[in-house]
Amino acid sequence: MLKKMFAAVLMTLSTAAIAVPFGSQSILVVEDGTGKVLLEKNANVVVPIASLTKLMTAMVVLDSKANMKEEILIDQEDVDTLKHSTSRVPVGATLSRHDVLQLALMSSDNRAAASLARTFPGGPTAFAVAVNAKIKALGMRQTVIEEPTGLSPNNQSTAADLVKMAVAASRYPEISRITTDSKDVIQIKGRDVEYHNTNRLVGAKGWEIGLSKTGFTNEAGRCLIMRIKSAGKFATMILLNARANSVRAMDAVNIRRMLAAENGIAEPKVVRASASRHKKAPAKPSKRRRAK
Repeated sequence: MLKKMFAAVLMTLSTAAIAVPFGSQSILVVEDGTGKVLLEKNANVVVPIASLTKLMTAMVVLDSKANMKEEILIDQEDVDTLKHSTSRVPVGATLSRHDVLQLALMSSDNRAAASLARTFPGGPTAFAVAVNAKIKALGMRQTVIEEPTGLSPNNQSTAADLVKMAVAASRYPEISRITTDSKDVIQIKGRDVEYHNTNRLVGAKGWEIGLSKTGFTNEAGRCLIMRIKSAGKFATMILLNARANSVRAMDAVNIRRMLAAENGIAEPKVVRASASRHKKAPAKPSKRRRAK
């Protein structure tokens, strides 16, 4: 009897008392619908955001009501001369704007994203105006986006701002569908080419994902925006500047476990998680635990 009571107490306090280690330098997890912050770490620190930028690119392209069936020619101008990143979309290929958007979001292709800005109605200048207007409309006061791919370290934001972008992007059915496709076959210069999602958790067993976007540059580290369902609830997570893919993936797994642990709790607690496995926060259910 005593053992059962002790086990019940441990289960009750496990979420509130045990500080979970997280490797990402900035983290924010927000419960959808209520806006409750479930986990935070350096949520207001401004950092480069890499290819998370492409969610903004996609939103303004869709907002423009551009013809998604219109064919776009991939031009030399779309080639990355900043980071010299590779692309599986060759110069000279012609694709529909819809397929270009698919590659920019699902496979995070930089040439595809660059071509979306270049062929934006009104040109690149109009694209920049649309991006700045969207940033303002979403109340992203600590965000600067200078180009459509995220290759520039000048594209910067905070986890707090990016959750606003993620929530807005999740309201676009096309963005939700594309970013949760695990793979797609697109015809390139007369042959079928298979492309894959840059987030390996998409399509993985046990994961119910409603939005996904990865990012990486040396300056930004490994980044992730993801909307997941766990224990019957949706939440949006922002992970910034993890040192490796494995660290980013483990953070996502731990967050999903945290959300599952909240099942049956009327008032989800905000967690400030420790970076060390050996430190424990005091058991104070009304307080937050912050990741460090």
